[in-house]
Amino acid sequence: MTSLPYVTSPGNIQKALLGIKAAAVPERVSQDFVKTILKIPGGSGDQMTAFLKKLGFANSDGTPSEAYRKFRNPASSGSAVAAAIRRAYAPLYVRNEYMHELNDSELLGLVVEETGEAHDSNPVKLTVSCIKHLKNFADFNMPTEARAPTVILPEDDAPQGNQRQRAAHSDRNFEFRLGYTINLNLPATSDAAVFDAIFKSLKTHLLREDDA
Repeated sequence: MTSLPYVTSPGNIQKALLGIKAAAVPERVSQDFVKTILKIPGGSGDQMTAFLKKLGFANSDGTPSEAYRKFRNPASSGSAVAAAIRRAYAPLYVRNEYMHELNDSELLGLVVEETGEAHDSNPVKLTVSCIKHLKNFADFNMPTEARAPTVILPEDDAPQGNQRQRAAHSDRNFEFRLGYTINLNLPATSDAAVFDAIFKSLKTHLLREDDA
């Protein structure tokens, strides 16, 4: 039976996320930060601190994660929450890769299947409610990982290391070598002069110094 993350006051999810956007990035997403800056006091603040870690917004030591910073960026905020939902509720995505597209009834049924809880139990209802609150901030149509644009610098502006790499690459491109195999059918003779003449001819015509 799987335990999925939830808080007992799902409405605090909106409060926390809006607070994260408004506040400066802290050194640690601690209980003090959640209770004082995000203004979610008491046991609800303790739950939210743990919940943010499960979403991947805080690292194990409490420091803000890359997902936390991407969420604060308006250009990547929606995709950051979508990725957080996929991370925190990964078992539901194993059952249905379009979990976020399900209606309330279908989502409740999926949570019941995964947790083994009764459909009217608090854990099931609270889990569904938390997912719905998170989805209000999520954008599943945006790529979860934005690829940085490729910038091609003029040769004069390129870093010196890149110029060396390009020069080395260029040298490799224009280096051209040939290998060949020579099969000799030697005459049946014991006269050493015959062999000397053959190998002298090979050296003269095929093994010139400029081919070495």
